[in-house]
Amino acid sequence: MKLATTLLFVLAVVATPREAFWAFSVFTLLLAAMTAWALIPPGFVLRRLLIEIPFLLFAVFLPFVGSGERVDALGLSLSVSGLWAAWNILAKATLGAWASILLAATTQVPDLLEGFSRLRAPKVITAIMGFMVRYLDVTVGEWNRMRIALLSRAYRPRTLRQAGALATASGSLFIRSYERGERVYLAMLARGYTGEMPGITSPAPALRQWISAAIVISIAAAVATLGWVTR
Repeated sequence: MKLATTLLFVLAVVATPREAFWAFSVFTLLLAAMTAWALIPPGFVLRRLLIEIPFLLFAVFLPFVGSGERVDALGLSLSVSGLWAAWNILAKATLGAWASILLAATTQVPDLLEGFSRLRAPKVITAIMGFMVRYLDVTVGEWNRMRIALLSRAYRPRTLRQAGALATASGSLFIRSYERGERVYLAMLARGYTGEMPGITSPAPALRQWISAAIVISIAAAVATLGWVTR
């Protein structure tokens, strides 16, 4: 249910016209209210929003390289269409990332996987995501051990010429991860794996959760619709 609510909310944000500044303010207030309701610290959200910095850097250059009508601001010639495009990316990417952070912070991984299954996501994709999450810590631990081994051998890279050892370690990590995956797959086959993971069952959502989801979706849809009406 949370997964479907998040997807519908993001769709409403994406469908909102970029000229409706008030609509994005309402979306921001709605996400802020849900963040406070879930008792998630603002710093937790802000740190994870840093993941969108590469997209924002791309958006920064759009006013400079855009074509069409131009305006002067602070001695710079900026494209009007580029400014609108930059604002569109900034607002919608930030709101979408914020909603995803709330989903990940309030939902356990098994529940997310079950949500994907109920939304008829391909079973192979769901299984791959499950294994990726389960073995991420194993891969990170393997890399930390390799890093300690490099440091114990006085590896202190200061120039690009010394990056060869790091590239070799990365290749070795890939090979070890691939071989580990093969061993896990063979072990699963030996235990009767037929290409489908066992079903995950969780309790049905409570009535208040259905009501909360309906309220969020209704507000988001109404704001997106009014954004087009008052455009």
